[in-house]
This record gives sequence, structure tokens and C-alpha cells, in this order.
Amino acid sequence: MTPNIREIAKIIDAETNIRVPESKIDILLTDSRSLSEPKTTLFFALTTEHNDGHRYISELYEKGVRNFVVLRSYNEENNISEANYLRVADTLQALQVLAANHRKQFSIPVLGITGSNGKTIVKEWLYQLLHDQFTVVRSPRSYNSQTGVPLSVWQLNEQTQLGIFEAGISLPGEMKSLKTIIQPTIGLFTTIGEAHQENFFSQEEKCLEKLILFEDAEKIIYNEDLLLVKYCMEKKGFSGKTFSWSLKNEKAPLYITEIKKSISQTVISGLLTTCNRPFSIKIPFTDEASIENAIHVLALVLYLNLDISHLSERFEKLEPVAMRLDVNKGMNGNILINDTYNSDINSLSIALDFLSRRSVDKEMKRVLILSDILQSGMVPAAFYRNVAELIHGKDVQHIIGIGPNLISHSNLFHIEKDFYPTTESFLESKKYRSLKDSIILIKGSRQFRFEWISEQLSEKSHQTVLEVNLDAVIHNLKYFQSKLPPDTKIICMVKAFGYGVGSYELAKTLQERGADYLAVALADEGAELRREGISMPVMVMNPEEHAFNTLFEYNLEPEIYNMNMLDSIIRETERRAILNYPIHIKFDTGMNRLGFDSRDIPLISVKLNKQTGVVVKSVFSHLAGSDSPLLDDFTRKQIELFKRDADRIEGLLKYPIMRHLLNSAGIERFPDAHFDLVRLGIGLYGISAVDKNVLQPVATLKTRILQIREVEKGNTVGYGRKGVLNRDARIAVIPVGYADGLDRKLGNGNGKVQIGNQQAPIIGNICMDISMIDVTDIQAEEGDEVIIFGKDIPVSHLAEQLETIPYEILTSISPRVKRIYYKE
Repeated sequence: MTPNIREIAKIIDAETNIRVPESKIDILLTDSRSLSEPKTTLFFALTTEHNDGHRYISELYEKGVRNFVVLRSYNEENNISEANYLRVADTLQALQVLAANHRKQFSIPVLGITGSNGKTIVKEWLYQLLHDQFTVVRSPRSYNSQTGVPLSVWQLNEQTQLGIFEAGISLPGEMKSLKTIIQPTIGLFTTIGEAHQENFFSQEEKCLEKLILFEDAEKIIYNEDLLLVKYCMEKKGFSGKTFSWSLKNEKAPLYITEIKKSISQTVISGLLTTCNRPFSIKIPFTDEASIENAIHVLALVLYLNLDISHLSERFEKLEPVAMRLDVNKGMNGNILINDTYNSDINSLSIALDFLSRRSVDKEMKRVLILSDILQSGMVPAAFYRNVAELIHGKDVQHIIGIGPNLISHSNLFHIEKDFYPTTESFLESKKYRSLKDSIILIKGSRQFRFEWISEQLSEKSHQTVLEVNLDAVIHNLKYFQSKLPPDTKIICMVKAFGYGVGSYELAKTLQERGADYLAVALADEGAELRREGISMPVMVMNPEEHAFNTLFEYNLEPEIYNMNMLDSIIRETERRAILNYPIHIKFDTGMNRLGFDSRDIPLISVKLNKQTGVVVKSVFSHLAGSDSPLLDDFTRKQIELFKRDADRIEGLLKYPIMRHLLNSAGIERFPDAHFDLVRLGIGLYGISAVDKNVLQPVATLKTRILQIREVEKGNTVGYGRKGVLNRDARIAVIPVGYADGLDRKLGNGNGKVQIGNQQAPIIGNICMDISMIDVTDIQAEEGDEVIIFGKDIPVSHLAEQLETIPYEILTSISPRVKRIYYKE
């Protein structure tokens, strides 16, 4: 169902300038930073108040994109000659028209969810419950906007059995286009609240606008106890096609008879009145918002006539959807609840409910730090009266209000109170320092920058940090790119938590800077990258059979290295009716680790030619000693064997297959074996096998001096009295030990650290959490910065000292060491 560029041009009624007529389109792109597969990408140059997608066409063209939807007024750039241009009057409308046409190709149940709160949670909980019974396509994260919805719906494919899409609006007239795109067969309305109310005359107007989504739906699920929603349903003429639930009306199709809360869970019991069938489920939440969301989910499950007994265990194991509330330790015995996701009276109510439930210690004061709420749509006096009543009702004892509206209505709050015009003025007042033994809810609109407040109130983290220079990552990537032919792609290795420096920020930077592939060791590592928004292709080097669900769910491409694994993935794709899932075949050419042997090629080919579930995207192998000139003869034998194996399997499968063999050292030392792809690992992190001066160090491990003490000659330092002093000495204590990744072999004078431009030896045994250094000959003070490794003490130098490899040094840095990412 992959359309070609001419078919798309016809669908969106575009004027065409087609120079690559054979182009097939799999991916729709609106953000140039999310580019993954250039050849099958169609870029829509959207224009907004603050940006213009046409600016990025040249950059995308250089990266291989050849298909663009542009405004009719766009003038082609001179350096772009082999590209397809589809010219339209409105690029956003063209995107929406194309997605709507795509949706029409599928006769499956599609759930459209709208409402002021809870859309994403309901969607994600439905997915948690149903993804094993249905092949589900759902909106990524909160893709519910005019741009996000078409990108979500485009994900529908031949395997999809159920679509679940959110629809959010902020202006009158927006829902009509979303309805045309989603075309829901089932509607679910969560709740009506104050979000985006400033753009509507009344809540009724906003509710009616949202209900446009369901005009052609067969059934609509909603809470009929919400009287405004019920009224609007009737006004729209939807009464005959609703499946409502209620806590009050015994005749509602779904009547909730009892909600019983305990400390950590809630039992929801009720009656499906349409067939007089009782039911009961248990969920691991007790807050009102989660209970309401769970009932919405339950209503859909019952409407679909699914076996509730089969799903009851899954209801008990529903996982929270991390969107708003973070709980952290604060200074001075405080607990912080950080909620700056949005700011309206409904979300404030939810957050205050959470605050109330977290306040198990009655001795802790309840404090609310609140900004002006900017999405009310009400007369300020009436609105802030409601806010004050809500706060009083939740037993908040102290409010700190920030913003001119709160100052103007400060008389409405009859509790301990302080008000400030701006976040800056509050921080300058130092009032936050007096907050002690309190549970503090930080609730603010994003423009108030409440993260500054959170930072000041948070408990200071471990003083030992790993600083990661993202500019150095980019420099190193460019260096290796310069060594390659233009058509050779780069796979960047981000396994083992990105070689210890942190995989997500690294992956995000690489994605933005034109890397072609990422590779991880385990499926869970790849899934984490996907959840963080990484969209480029991800290869899994060490997949396991139990991780197939994760592979398929997150579109991760596995390495296949033996017959059992090959049989298993073929069988699994057939069971799931998956077609042409990309895999990567590994051959062993002398490493004697994982991989097929040359003699396996005929059987591999027979198995692959008899099925349609998987397609070989690449074949590869590992070199055993590409960094050592002493092993060059062996390396060349590996290269020749790999060439023969790759040629044989490609000939038997009768379609083109990419090849890759070289690691970082191989890229620099064996240019004749670059092939289609290379795998860039330790070189990305600043380690070169050829020239130590061409790459930049990416990671710097640093800490600070906790204490300096004068110790007389003849005394000893540390456990086992190993650090014997032969002179009077100044001994500094630093908060880094073997639990942080500092190898104990560096103790007793074997290792040195850097303070300013001087180096100080480590004295005595390295402890779990701290180490001691001799600063007798250095002008050092308590609080001074100490470098463990970095530019002047390279990781490679430490590795030589420890008779190990730089990989081990980097990957040994403990997760408790905070990673700090920066760019110059």
C-alpha cells in the first residue's frame, strides 16, 4: 500500500515538477530533525508564525530526500536538480488531505478520543490492555494536533486491526479537519475542562466543537454524569448512539455501583445493564482522575464485548503514564511535586489531589507554588474565586502565588500567603530558603519558567558528574564521515547506555546531525530510545527470543546469528501476519563469537526464499583485530571471506543487500572495505586507532574537594593503612570511589587526578564512595574542581595504566553519576 509520488500528487491536487518518477513514499516528514529514511520520505514544508519549512529543503536534499510538498510560490534553489516538487496552495491542508485519503483504505475499528484531560492516559492504558489481542496503531505520545493527527493516521498499515487516535483543539473550527482525517467508528469523550477556554465564548461552544469528531461515529462512550457533556450530546442528536456510564443513573448502559479505595488500589464494581451482567476490576491507583480514566477504558472494553475476566489481571497491572507529576527529594527535608505540564483548573485539581494523597506525614506542611493560569476563559475575579475555593478545599496551608493576576486577587486566599510578580522576583527574595519539612506542589504555566524554582528547591545531587560535550560528538562524527565515500552510511553504536555517556541525548544529537542508523545491544535499550522520541532506524545487536514483542512494537531491527533465531523470527512474523520485517544477518569470519558460518548459506537462503515475513536488509561481520597492524594479514583474510559470503547470499536471495564490516579502527585503516555501511563505536567517543589528535574527548569525569586536612609524617591514610606518609602532607578528600567507576587499581599512588594545571596522586586505597589525594604541592582549596579523566588525562591513558581498553573505563561509570550535556 506504498503510494508513488504521482499518486500522491493526484490525491492532494498538486502542480507537479517530477524528476524522479519511480519514487515510493513510506514516511511523511514535517520536522527536518526527524529524518530517518531519505529515499522514501515526503517532506511537507509547513509554514508557521515562527518558522518556515522551506528553509530546510536544501539541507534535506543534501541528506538524500528527493520528494517535497511546497507552496506554489516557492522558488527552487539552484543546487537542487533531481527532486520532485508537489506545489500546493496550503502544505498543511495537503498533509491532512493525504492522511484522510490513507485512512479511507482501512475498514477497521478506529477509536477517536477527545476531551480536555485524560486523552493520552486513556489511549496508553487501552494499548496496555489490548496490544496482545489486536495489532494496534496509536498516536505517538500526544500527537493530537492539526499536524500530529495526520502523522499518526499515516501509520495505519495492512496489519492494523485497531486504530486509537487523540484529537485536541485550541480554536473553533479545528475539529472538522481532524474528524475527516481520523474518521472514527467509535468515539470516546473524556471530560470537559478549562484548557484553551480563552479561545471559546463558552464551555458549551467548546464541547460542541469537540463533538464534531463523532458526527459519523457508530457509537460514543462518555460519562453521562457530566451534565454539560450530556446536554451537548443531546443537542447534537447523538442520544441514539451513545454508550454512557454513570455513578448515579441505574439505567445507564454501564452503571458503576461501587468504588472502593484502599491504600494503593481501587476496586471498581458495576453492572452492564444491557445484559444484566455484573463486573469488578481492580486498578493500582486511587486518585479520582485515574479512576475516571479507568472507567472510560472499561466502558470501551465492555462495548467491544471483550472478555473482562481475561483482562482483569491487566487492569491490576496498569502502569502510570509519565506526563505531569514528578516527585523528588528537596532540600531542608522537603518533598517536591513538580507539575509544569500544563496549567488549568482541572489539572490543578488533579495535582492537588495528588498532593493530598502524598501527605501521609501530617507534620509536613502543604505548600503550593502557583503561577497565573492563562487558559481560563472566565472573568478573572470569578475564576480565581474558584481557584481559591479549590485550594482551601484541599487543605493547602501556604500558597506562594506568582503573576499579576494572582497578586490582584490575593485577598481571596485565606491561608498563609506570599505573592510575587515574577519567578525572578521570588527567587531574588530568597523566600524559598525558609521552606522546611514541607510537601511542595510546583504548578505553573510553562512561560513562568518554574524549572528555575524546582532547581533551587531540589536536593543537590552527587558532586561527581560526567560532563558530555555534544559538540565533540558532532566533531568526531564529521571526522569519520570525511573518511567515507558519499554513498557509505554510518551506524552509530549507542549500546551500553551510549558507552556510558547516556544514550538518549547522544542519539538525539546523532539523529539531528545526519547519522543513518543507531545500534544497541538489547531490545530494551532500543525501546527506551523510541519512547524518548528517536525515530531513525535502530539495529539490535544481541536480540533474544523473549524480546520479539519489544522488537515489533518499537520497530527495532534485529541481528540474526543462528538457525534457531532465524526460524523463530520467521515463525513469529507469520503468526503476526507481518511482511518484509527488516533483519540483519551476521556471519562469523574469524572472531569465533556469534554468527553463521559460510556452510550455512544454502540453508539460510532456502529458509528465506520460502517465506515473506522478513527481508534481509544487511549482512555483516566483526573484525577481530582491525586496530592492530600486527593482525593486518588476518584482517584482510576476514575481509575476503566476508566478500565471498556476502556475494553468495545476495546471489541466492536475488535482491540487493547492504554490507558492513568495519568498526572505528577499520574505518581509518581499511578504506577498501567501507562497503555500504560502517559501524562507528569508540571513535565517536574520541578514541582513534591512528591519530590521537584528530578526535575530541567527549566525556569528562569531574568532582570537587570535600575537605582538606593536615596530616603529620608517619601517619597513614585510608583502609588497611596503605597510604603511608613520609612527610607532613595536605590530604584532600574527593567524593568519588569504586562505586562510581573509579578503579581501585588506581589507588596507592598508581593514579593521578588534575586540579587546575597540576596533577595530584591518589593516596591510600580507593574507598566505595570517596578517595584521598595528596595536594601538598598544589594550591588547592575545599570546593575546587578535580578532573578524574578528560582532555589532559585521556581515557586511553587510564586504560593503558589499567591494562584494559577505553570501552571498559567509560562503561564502568555508575548510573548514580549524573550526566550533564552541554554545547559551547
